[in-house]
Amino acid sequence: MYRVFRSGKYEKRLNKLDKSESDRVVDFEQSLKIEPYNGKPLGYEFFREKKFNGNRIIFLIYEQHKCVFLVVITNKKIQQQEINLIKANLDVYKEEIEKRIKEL
Repeated sequence: MYRVFRSGKYEKRLNKLDKSESDRVVDFEQSLKIEPYNGKPLGYEFFREKKFNGNRIIFLIYEQHKCVFLVVITNKKIQQQEINLIKANLDVYKEEIEKRIKEL
């Protein structure tokens, strides 16, 4: 079983979704604990997205830590900008997840 972590940016966007969308997202988060490789790969096996209602959840999988880091919820319009930003900062996200795991 994998652990699932949310970034601050992800949390902000999740809180702006309506109740039915946010329930759907939370159900997806729970499914990631069992099946982390759900969704479409974005250039790397560990970097993925899941579409829902015109939005996309972009997340990273850290096999060595058995966890999933939910980075952002975005829309098609700015999706590529978010993907490029995440790819450019993979080391920052890895440090963040390692820090969170140590705090547990």
